[in-house]
Amino acid sequence: MKNPKNLLRVGIVGTILVALCCFTPVLVILLGTVGLAALTGYLDYVLLPALAVFIGLTVYAFWRKKHYDASYESNSKAPRSFPSEK
Repeated sequence: MKNPKNLLRVGIVGTILVALCCFTPVLVILLGTVGLAALTGYLDYVLLPALAVFIGLTVYAFWRKKHYDASYESNSKAPRSFPSEK
């Protein structure tokens, strides 16, 4: 992956979605509506590791983006100019 922005987006969206399901009863209500309320006892075994994985993915993506931006700026020979400076 050349540009780590996509990885960062996936990490942030996944973290928000899993955190929403962990800390609110959205998933419990959804499973109860569909008729799978018996699975709510196993949500902790799935959601907490998923939250840890997505937080780790987000941290890794921030790290990759920082290194990508640093290497892009060091490889750039021309100084950056902003539109308001013209």
